[in-house]
Amino acid sequence: MTVNDRLSLSPDAARQLATATKTAPQMLGTTPRYLLRALPWVDLKSGVYRVNRRRTFVLGDDRITTHTDGGSPRVVAGDLRELPYLRDAEESCLDELANAFTEVRFESGQVLAQEGDPAERLWIIVQGRAEKRVTGRYGEEQLIEVIGDGQFFDLGAWSREEPTPYRVKALTPGTALCAERSALAALADRDEGVRTSLTAYASNGVRPGGEVPVDLTAGHIGEPDLPATYVDYEDTPREYHMTLAQTVLRVHTRVHDVYSGDVDQTRQQALLTIEALRERQESALLNHPEFGLFHNVAPGQRVQTRTGSPTPDDLDELLSRVWKQPSFFLAHPKAIAAFGRECTRRGVPPVTDSRFGSPLLTWRGVPLLPSDKVPFSNGVGSNGSAAAVGTTEILLMRMGEADRGVVGLRPAEVADEVEPGLSMRNMGTDQKGITSYLMTAYFNTAVLVEDAIAVLRNVEVNNYHDYS
Repeated sequence: MTVNDRLSLSPDAARQLATATKTAPQMLGTTPRYLLRALPWVDLKSGVYRVNRRRTFVLGDDRITTHTDGGSPRVVAGDLRELPYLRDAEESCLDELANAFTEVRFESGQVLAQEGDPAERLWIIVQGRAEKRVTGRYGEEQLIEVIGDGQFFDLGAWSREEPTPYRVKALTPGTALCAERSALAALADRDEGVRTSLTAYASNGVRPGGEVPVDLTAGHIGEPDLPATYVDYEDTPREYHMTLAQTVLRVHTRVHDVYSGDVDQTRQQALLTIEALRERQESALLNHPEFGLFHNVAPGQRVQTRTGSPTPDDLDELLSRVWKQPSFFLAHPKAIAAFGRECTRRGVPPVTDSRFGSPLLTWRGVPLLPSDKVPFSNGVGSNGSAAAVGTTEILLMRMGEADRGVVGLRPAEVADEVEPGLSMRNMGTDQKGITSYLMTAYFNTAVLVEDAIAVLRNVEVNNYHDYS
């Protein structure tokens, strides 16, 4: 019988724990799992966690997906619904506008849009990075934002036929897709629904993601009529259900009965399986496409690096987005090392503090927690190996229900619980003498309000400096 044909641990392998002075089985894939330790956990008795919110204006995301067709980039037509006035447009309208985008290549330093010029084009950055700058009150240039892959500009000016409110200059070579204003006008002329939605958008100054205002007055004198108001709630608040990680652990009765001795074979098998489940749990909390933290950052909370490498300026920008009691940064160890190099280059080495029993770098008093579950894009590997290249991301979060932050979710109690939210259920012994145990970890995470989390995107980790 080959190793791949076995259904449980062999006696020869179990024997290694039954003789000699020995360690418990060691596992290379075990990490500190700082995220699981730092999250405040909410115990759910009902299995569902509903986040009730004030009603907000949701006008769209800040990214439009593109794909390559015949070697040329193309807009994914369905993703044009990110433009608020195309949310309910017919598929044919989206296809027509998507076909109106043409490819434009640009070089580093090239001006893509000039402040004050008519906004004749909607630009979608396919690949590359650019900066928005505006002329200040006294004629000086001021940096507004750095934009990158998938982001577009300037929707408001393009839609309303207004001048471009800022200058856009490319920071790197790259590719963009552009659509002329005439294409949108032609679409609005032919489709009444698009025309009506576009007119409403052009006349509505509501900030994306803003809450419905509460009418009130302050600073008045005398006896004016006071405004009457109420606080409106979302009609369909988001609900979080328990997700899970599962496996079936198999232990042969002969292994447990004969080779346990001072080492409980079943217990050691269970402990290593629990470690694997917890590692998978942390990975899912970060990367799951539905509830993963990286996929639940609001558009206004996404920040692009200014130079590629993570600098103190970039982390300060994150802190300006999560300024209400920030709890910690979460980053890949390589990103933390890259940040340390940038700090050393500037002569501002970050302070080291002891958290969770380990020395950790901090910035502005906020610890940087390492996790190898933070992915790399456009590269190979996401487990901290030397092969991991490309770009990564850095999260900043505020924690806890009381502070309207990020919380972890788990059941208040489950049958056959061996750890909070994790059960080990005996499924019986089969005719081969193998006892099976159903190992299940239940969990989820929730972001209570948008400004509880922000992300630094397109973080490059392979930049080194020569100090000689």
